[in-house]
Amino acid sequence: MSKTKKHVGIALQGGGAHGAFTWGVLDRLLEEDVIVAEAMCGTSAGAVNAVTCAYGLHLGGPTKAKELMEQLWRKIAQTGSSIFKPSMFDKAYSNGDIHNSPGYMMFNVMSQFLSPYNFNPFNYNPLKDILNSLIDFEELHLYNKKKLFICATNVKTNRAKIFTNKEITVDAVLASACLPFLFQAVEIDGQFYWDGGYMGNPPISPLITNTDIHDIVLIKINSININSVPTTARDIADRVNEISFNSSLINEMKLIHYRNELLRNGILKVDDKNNREIFVHTISGYEALSQLSQSSKMNISWEFFLDLKEKGRKIADHWIKTDFKEVGLKSTFDVEEHFFGKL
Repeated sequence: MSKTKKHVGIALQGGGAHGAFTWGVLDRLLEEDVIVAEAMCGTSAGAVNAVTCAYGLHLGGPTKAKELMEQLWRKIAQTGSSIFKPSMFDKAYSNGDIHNSPGYMMFNVMSQFLSPYNFNPFNYNPLKDILNSLIDFEELHLYNKKKLFICATNVKTNRAKIFTNKEITVDAVLASACLPFLFQAVEIDGQFYWDGGYMGNPPISPLITNTDIHDIVLIKINSININSVPTTARDIADRVNEISFNSSLINEMKLIHYRNELLRNGILKVDDKNNREIFVHTISGYEALSQLSQSSKMNISWEFFLDLKEKGRKIADHWIKTDFKEVGLKSTFDVEEHFFGKL
């Protein structure tokens, strides 16, 4: 592999427990000195990974970042409720889904009638204690080697809120990962926020407008295209969720494509700031995650996390060996093929 350092922005999708795949990808990328992430942008589980990784880099470089991310996912597995762990039947007949777990089924029915304001009146979120045990957010505010952006959705205004380095608190991370059927909206400075995936999973524009990088690496864990039409109630619900959480990303990718075309054709003038060609690359979890159902995003077993981490490492290693050489030269993700239906 080329020893020339290449500067990129890394965008991390959310996806609940599937974020352990992203953990594996980052774990492998951190082993390469030639990959320099100038900025990271994340939503939900992507925000949790981004902030933990950045804090580890601040404290002790890649080694500490790898250590903290492992601690993060181990603590999630240790402190999570048994409701969201696979039953014996799930372990025997599925590859990570927990939709046959009695606890999960009970919660799924209950959430149709009760909101988190009813079944969780004290608004307990174990992720808050986990993050506070790993990250000193005041210390994180001193970190300026990477630009950080995490996204949440303003409940009242239907707008994305992008928190930047010195705005990132434990509440900002919880807001980015606040699924409204599980947790009460997170209040920050009088505003209320839900999961950022509704408005940007993840948002790409902060990496363009706030940096001068040309290459964006999207760690993608939500399926955009699928091979068959869902027909069961469970599969339909899964696909509706994917469409909802992918819509803003698709729109941003299309805008990047259009602007690149305008630049190539001389309609827009290239400058050093916003008007520059953006090369898009993806490290995709499609092969590893596409056969998993929505319920697996709530599977918090350590064995499941380790399996996803290893798959993330392998796919990242493949990307490094095959596509990394094109960083700085061209896109390796065909936006037109994926989003415009090119045959």
